Amino acid sequence: MRPTTRIDKMKQLIDILLHQNCSLVVKSTKGEITSYNKKGVRDLIYLLDNDAERLRGAMVADKVIGKAAAGLMVRGGVVEVYADVMSQLALPLLQEAGISYSFGQLVEHIVIPEGDSRCPLEQIVADAQNASEIEAMLREHFAQMQAARNHSK
Repeated sequence: MRPTTRIDKMKQLIDILLHQNCSLVVKSTKGEITSYNKKGVRDLIYLLDNDAERLRGAMVADKVIGKAAAGLMVRGGVVEVYADVMSQLALPLLQEAGISYSFGQLVEHIVIPEGDSRCPLEQIVADAQNASEIEAMLREHFAQMQAARNHSK
């Protein structure tokens, strides 16, 4: 029996991502594999706030990684990522942080499934210069959305 390699480990995460109904799969440094299925970057924000240790040093497979998700993965200390679809805007963040990456498809920017316009999250973080700014911009956006929901009740 041959030893398991990093490629084998990432393949396991990719298989889970592609064959189960999830949008994010995380393998912690302890070897625990967890899957998530919220839209956008909500699961990454949740992990940063509630289980940051799971991201630190983790391998991650995600359906879509744009600039927003890449910034949060950098902030979380992820070491390797795979995206079914990856935005070119994510590459500089991942490269600068030394995060290994691979993808099924590389696109100029993420578009929303309902049309051909750019993903709102990529628009929100377009001017961000680093992962810290990306996280701050996203948190501001989600806080504004929550305040608007609370106001409308």
